[in-house]
Amino acid sequence: MFVGERMSRPVITLTPDMPIHDALELFKKEHIRRAPVVKDGKLVGIVSEKDLLNASPSPATTLSIWEMHYLLSKITVSEVMTRNVITVTEDTPIEEAARIMADNKIGGLPVMRDGQVVGIITETDLFKIFLELMGARKKGLRVTILVEDKPGQLARITKAVADLGGNFVAFGQFSGEDASTSLITFKVQGVTKDQLKQALGECCKEVWDIRET
Repeated sequence: MFVGERMSRPVITLTPDMPIHDALELFKKEHIRRAPVVKDGKLVGIVSEKDLLNASPSPATTLSIWEMHYLLSKITVSEVMTRNVITVTEDTPIEEAARIMADNKIGGLPVMRDGQVVGIITETDLFKIFLELMGARKKGLRVTILVEDKPGQLARITKAVADLGGNFVAFGQFSGEDASTSLITFKVQGVTKDQLKQALGECCKEVWDIRET
């Protein structure tokens, strides 16, 4: 899966000279929390809702409403935006985009094509992918097992479920207790809890959890 398949588009952009009050109103209207800043078709920055709110007067201010509006009208997006923008392209693997966001502690990445912004991939997009990966919106038996991290383990598990007539609707592999083990979490349909527990007990180190969801 690549960024281009899951990015938000068309992307909502701001201009550097937009007052932060107008930017906040746009964020509220479009239900977004960050947006690329574009000037003459070129990406020049990115701004988040947090950036805009931090530049706004505190609720405890002694300024009048008229004074606040006047000050807000003078502060523009260019004064609060981040200028060194980390970007990705449409053919960036989705997990690479997630790694970049996690490593840099940022919530979104503009997506570029030939120097133009064509979309944005955000933490919300990644959450939606995670929901799909774990089959969160599908009924079934959710299973978590601990297996040894060695060749052939996944084949044994999938064969055990297939022999029961089960159908996988989600599958994920995660780090185990140490480097020698892995946690496998999956969701299946068409089998019973007792059938699964017995079959998996013969091909994994430990069955951690089986539940209906």
